[in-house]
Amino acid sequence: MWPHHVYTNASELVDYFLENPATEHDIEVVSQQLGRFPRGMVAVGARCICGQPLTTVTRPLVDGKIPFPTTFYLSHPGATKAISHVEATGRLTELTEELTTDETLASQYRAAHEAYLAVRHELARRLGDSEEHIQGITAGGMPIRVKCLHAILAQTLAMGPGVNPIGDLVMKEIADEFDPRVCRCTQ
Repeated sequence: MWPHHVYTNASELVDYFLENPATEHDIEVVSQQLGRFPRGMVAVGARCICGQPLTTVTRPLVDGKIPFPTTFYLSHPGATKAISHVEATGRLTELTEELTTDETLASQYRAAHEAYLAVRHELARRLGDSEEHIQGITAGGMPIRVKCLHAILAQTLAMGPGVNPIGDLVMKEIADEFDPRVCRCTQ
């Protein structure tokens, strides 16, 4: 469910993910959501109020050899559709511009990037995955631009509110179409 926790530190969040690994059913559902097998899926990062996966948690090194910086991956069709509508309006450009003019927003976005790196590093450490080819890289354009709201929303859903200001902002913008606390899933 969302939020199933509030992010306080990387170690606690990774504890939660590893204590609640993806089940065969979760992997089957996410495979249907994505239309492909979710390689490297370790856990479900967030769930709809009905229990359906919203995001995946993916290990930093998929299949033991492929660097994968996108730790949190948006899988729920309703969420991806809603966020695609926002991206189609040109919101990426607007939000990137806001980062250049609003130092508070930019500082909070950099902190979201650092929190993302900390979680991935802790996940890599515990799983024995190398990060050398993705060192300092997160997702969504962080920390200097807004490139993919799907990745940013996935982080927000997995880490909870208050971590990524852009994710929090777009959650409000899509609330009429997608809200993790309101089930609109087709079972």
